[in-house]
Amino acid sequence: MSKRITIDPITRLEGHGKIEIFLDDRGDVDKVYFQVPELRGFEIFSVGRPAEEMPRITPKICGVCPTTHHICSTKALDDLFKVEPPPAAKKLRELMYSAFMLEDHTLHFFFLGGPDFVVGPSAPPAERNILGVIAKVGLEIAGKVIKLRKECRDIITLFGGRVIHPVCGLPGGISKPLTEDDRQRIAEVAKGGIEFARFALQIFDDVVLKNKEYVALVTGDIYRHETYYMGMVDKNNKVNFYDGDIRIVTPEGKEFAKFKPREYLSHIAERVEPWTYVKFPYLRKVGWKGFSEGIESGVYRVAPLARLNVSDGMATPLAQAEYERMYETLGGKPVHNTLAFHWARLIEALYAAERMHELAQDREITDPHVRNIPTSTPQEGIGIVEAPRGTLIHHYKTDRHGIITEANLIVATVNNAAAICMSIEKAAKGLIRGGKVSDGLLNMVEMAFRAYDPCFACATHSLTGRTPLSVNIRDSGGSIIRTITRQ
Repeated sequence: MSKRITIDPITRLEGHGKIEIFLDDRGDVDKVYFQVPELRGFEIFSVGRPAEEMPRITPKICGVCPTTHHICSTKALDDLFKVEPPPAAKKLRELMYSAFMLEDHTLHFFFLGGPDFVVGPSAPPAERNILGVIAKVGLEIAGKVIKLRKECRDIITLFGGRVIHPVCGLPGGISKPLTEDDRQRIAEVAKGGIEFARFALQIFDDVVLKNKEYVALVTGDIYRHETYYMGMVDKNNKVNFYDGDIRIVTPEGKEFAKFKPREYLSHIAERVEPWTYVKFPYLRKVGWKGFSEGIESGVYRVAPLARLNVSDGMATPLAQAEYERMYETLGGKPVHNTLAFHWARLIEALYAAERMHELAQDREITDPHVRNIPTSTPQEGIGIVEAPRGTLIHHYKTDRHGIITEANLIVATVNNAAAICMSIEKAAKGLIRGGKVSDGLLNMVEMAFRAYDPCFACATHSLTGRTPLSVNIRDSGGSIIRTITRQ
């Protein structure tokens, strides 16, 4: 008789979800469903609102990455109103955004993903958390983590007025210039951030790379998929979080496409499944071939490892050295090992700190001219940034008065939705055999999604504005005998 295992709720992520694992008569995994039952739907209730409100509305999607939505929405308004921000405004936005990326990547490593390695994947659940990490690394290190995140969040507050749901972004610029005293203070924070990011990479070396069991997990087949990758690059094809072109590479690492934000619909298509509110984007020119990997499947991945895979390197020296070391260690590009997202994330944290320091050293950044007033009639605008969790797209259409008539958000985690489902199923099939299941094994199944640092609060959408629900009733063999649907 088949057996069902439910992991509900899944833990150490932003948002809510559950995993249903169905075993066959031998006790091996037959099928796995990853379901996200929560719902947002910002595309619907944004309609009818003035476009200039979008940078204040869309950050409400999430309390973890509101800075990302705020900056992306502001860039979409630049495009909508056909206005170019002054150089100082662009640098101030990127400076604030780099502080956000540094603190958010630090949050994931020490609070969400790191406990699986620092404490151990099979440690008691009560210890697989930040308190368990503190017990391992010591109170002094915990204090450094808290201090760095507070300093970065203070910078976001300085620009944005508040750290949750900032309000500084305006079409054509930013709300206020940077003072010389604040520039000097941010430069000192950035110096500390560089040292902390290097320290975090040293922890990864000591805890993961010097542990043969962990290295086998990272490089093994259980957590591995050969997929396309997508991310933003600058004019030199180096990783960039704030501005640039979007680049896609094949599973072999060859450039498949490189395009401007306004061209995204020529490359990205979306589909829905009846068992989740998460959408599943895929490469339009390859097509949807189901939840499968390989060059014939349109499934692609985003976020730290994808950004490094699509780039020709990092734009700052210390991050570049770490980039080269990672690929040398893991056998060259592209790296397909899902758990390597953790390593790539720490390299990006170092890049964010270095980029903060570069921008804070730029004297042009205190130029008081931080906004150009828009004068064009709005019609359509698209903004793209790289969120900690991947490529984020905001697309607005308005009437001639600037009232939103249509909005489309491809939120960062959504790009990884198909790959996350594939990763969970592959891990479950590789780990659960003969009906032998332990809490540690189930946590290792969760590690398959945790590496992506998903944010399901942001990732759910409804095309209808309602909450349709389908319930499948199965017999003892797992076959569906009745479906009850509410529209």
